[in-house]
Amino acid sequence: MKLIFASSNKNKFIEVKKIIPKNIKLGNLIELNFFEEIPEKEDNIEGNAIFKANYINSKFNVNVFADDTGLEVQALDGKPGVHSARYAGNECNSEKNITKLLKELKNIKNRKARFKTIIALVLNKKSYQFEGIINGEILLSKKGKNGFGYDPIFKPDGYQKSFAELSIDVKNKISHRALAINKLIDFIKKVKS
Repeated sequence: MKLIFASSNKNKFIEVKKIIPKNIKLGNLIELNFFEEIPEKEDNIEGNAIFKANYINSKFNVNVFADDTGLEVQALDGKPGVHSARYAGNECNSEKNITKLLKELKNIKNRKARFKTIIALVLNKKSYQFEGIINGEILLSKKGKNGFGYDPIFKPDGYQKSFAELSIDVKNKISHRALAINKLIDFIKKVKS
């Protein structure tokens, strides 16, 4: 079976490719000669994931999945949430997003947070969703060099290291995206059998 992962984020693609079993051929948008940015206009991550998967399916008639992820900080009423990738503005990067978040959490004791990923799958013209959530906390400063996005400041519950300090193998077993991808994989196994 072949599935297109509707993401232009190469870090996400690399992470997902390490999780997906070899019997599922993982394709990307480049194979479709698609180089546009898929708009994220929805006000929640579920809506964005569904929109992206449907957008690529309707354009190319392929089996496709898309994800959207949000970092939800309890003390900030769930922010940055759906705006995680552009928290510091449309032309920002991970560094600026992290700086803004740490500034907003300065002097705040409650640093509980969670990463939430929604994967939307369009398979044979039917839509499905899979969710992955990991709880943790926001660190006072960046730690580690691995990963991407908010990984250097997020410490998952049960671990003494940030996502950026964990090996990719460990992260790919426990992360929000890994949890959602594994639900997708289990679903595909059931559909194929």
